[in-house]
Amino acid sequence: MYEKLNQMAEDIRDDVIGFAQKLVQTPSISGAEEELAQLTVKKMEELGYDEIFVDDMGNVVGIVKGEGSGPNVMYNSHMDHVAPGEEANWEFPPYGGVIADGYLHGRAASDVKSGMASQIFAGHLIKKSGVKLKGDFIYTGVVQEEPAEMFGMRWLMDKTFKERGITFDVMISSEATSMNLYLGHRGRAELEVTTFGRTSHGSAPWLGVNAVYKMMPVIEEVRKIYETLPEDDFLGRATIALTIINCSPGALSIIPDKCTVSLDRRLVRGEKREDFVGQIQKILDDLAAKDEEFKGEVKIRTVKETSYKGISEDCEKYMHSWAIEKDDPMVVKCVEALNALGQNPGFGRWDFGTDASYVTGVMGIPSIGYSPMEEHYAHTPKDRCSIENIVKATAGNAAIAYAVAGQGSRDE
Repeated sequence: MYEKLNQMAEDIRDDVIGFAQKLVQTPSISGAEEELAQLTVKKMEELGYDEIFVDDMGNVVGIVKGEGSGPNVMYNSHMDHVAPGEEANWEFPPYGGVIADGYLHGRAASDVKSGMASQIFAGHLIKKSGVKLKGDFIYTGVVQEEPAEMFGMRWLMDKTFKERGITFDVMISSEATSMNLYLGHRGRAELEVTTFGRTSHGSAPWLGVNAVYKMMPVIEEVRKIYETLPEDDFLGRATIALTIINCSPGALSIIPDKCTVSLDRRLVRGEKREDFVGQIQKILDDLAAKDEEFKGEVKIRTVKETSYKGISEDCEKYMHSWAIEKDDPMVVKCVEALNALGQNPGFGRWDFGTDASYVTGVMGIPSIGYSPMEEHYAHTPKDRCSIENIVKATAGNAAIAYAVAGQGSRDE
């Protein structure tokens, strides 16, 4: 069957690329994915998926049913994307879905709508082949991945799948991998550090305690932490970066009584919450021991997210690091399947974070990245994806399903 998949994918080239174009032409900023969700539901209905539904959060699920005796494989894409920014920076319109120079151009072409098209049409190839898998082919399109709180994915795993009794043995992520297999990435935490002071009139600063001045030694100590952070042989080095600084009341002639900085902390395996929060807490404790006027606190940032279906939740800005090994049985099966198609994937890791932080980092289910898209185009005005890669990835995703979910009987 593997030798036929390349030709089968080539036969539906125009349909796959046309759908990918339509996805790019359909804006789906985080929290506003409804139109895209309806578009993917309609397409899966046309392609003959056995079960299709949208959950209470707005996540989309499509299933090609297997015989129930083999591993289930879940393909995952996120439906949201970041804003295009200044349109003058774009060579092609961000929502044009223009095909030029062998690429599909536009916002989310590389993050992750080209991969989404290849995954959804892979399910079609499974149906078209006439071979029933032993396990299920499950496609999932989740909401609000871009804000990096795993809002949609957590709901899908903890509520939707649990209530419906849906399980899977490996997740194939469509996040950009340049046709290679990605096996992990660092975790991420957004830390808020606040120092407190006392207001006074700007003409009499000695009557107040300037919270910004109290923050200055904190920043200096945070800079020193960078050189001490651990390094992972596969994931790379842990990092810390100051990204935002604010003070309040933030008005002329008033000494600020509150200063807050945001720290972007990238985490490697083995780092726990108490470790990276504790590093900053120690700085605050040491400064308080030296200065009786010093008051400070550190916490992981929380934000309120609301889905397009109206569900709201306070979400913590914390994603676990994770990685799986090259000799993991699921990885081996993916390599064998892709090799059988004439593809020769290498191995890599993402610099950015993905929803696999929850699936693998929290739940412990293996995740593998496989995608036609290139990471360096993501979130840029050069957002694009190779047309040839989209077609090849459609065959590749179907081949992975055959290898992982297992070949059962032929449909009559």
